[in-house]
Amino acid sequence: QVQLVESGGGLVQTGGSLRLSCAASGRTFSTYARGWFRQAPGKEREFVATISWSGGFTHYADSVKGRFTISRDNAKNTVYLQMNSLKPEDTAVYYCAAAGRMSDYAPAYDYWGQGTQVTVSS
Repeated sequence: QVQLVESGGGLVQTGGSLRLSCAASGRTFSTYARGWFRQAPGKEREFVATISWSGGFTHYADSVKGRFTISRDNAKNTVYLQMNSLKPEDTAVYYCAAAGRMSDYAPAYDYWGQGTQVTVSS
């Protein structure tokens, strides 16, 4: 059974940092691009960041560029999202996903985690 499991979410104050992890099991995703998306209450799911299978290429939403960093460890079948300088508008459920190629389009992703809540207090 293929699973993506996110962890690392929580409550943090404005300006704080969190590091999300997404561990995969059931198959290797070393040849898959990985991505992070988020969904705030009452809003559609939106793209956050994506990384190529090798880790050599990354792409970010403008809203997080310069504050968030996506990385991966293929030996651990895990992708990370380091989030710094957090703002209240970053509050959302964060989802990791895997796709055949990098994309900022959610339907392009074949596998999804269950999500982890990030709440940034003002």
